[in-house]
Amino acid sequence: MPGIVFFGSEQYESIASFYVEAVGATVWLEQSACTILRYDSFLFGFCDRETAETDGVLTFVTETRDGVDTYYERLADRARGPPTVNEEYDIYQFFAEDPEGRTMEFQTFRHDTDPV
Repeated sequence: MPGIVFFGSEQYESIASFYVEAVGATVWLEQSACTILRYDSFLFGFCDRETAETDGVLTFVTETRDGVDTYYERLADRARGPPTVNEEYDIYQFFAEDPEGRTMEFQTFRHDTDPV
């Protein structure tokens, strides 16, 4: 069963545009005061609210280390640091922040995983 993660946003239209332009998500559905985006099989939406919900982490998984590096090049000005290997989870990753302060993670698994 598919699912969608929603976040309240003070500027949902420009936040949705940020994820389309900077991350490569596509608009899956426009609703009244909500935009639902799709990145591969990940559905997430932003809805017009008086306060931005910034808890949680939006994690974008790439197939390769080069994919993580490509996102780092695009988002270096928003990154908390360069990509690193996380031995505990056997991933290669970096963290960044979107324009409203939400945490984004870009990672690739360093081991085989089942298809999603």
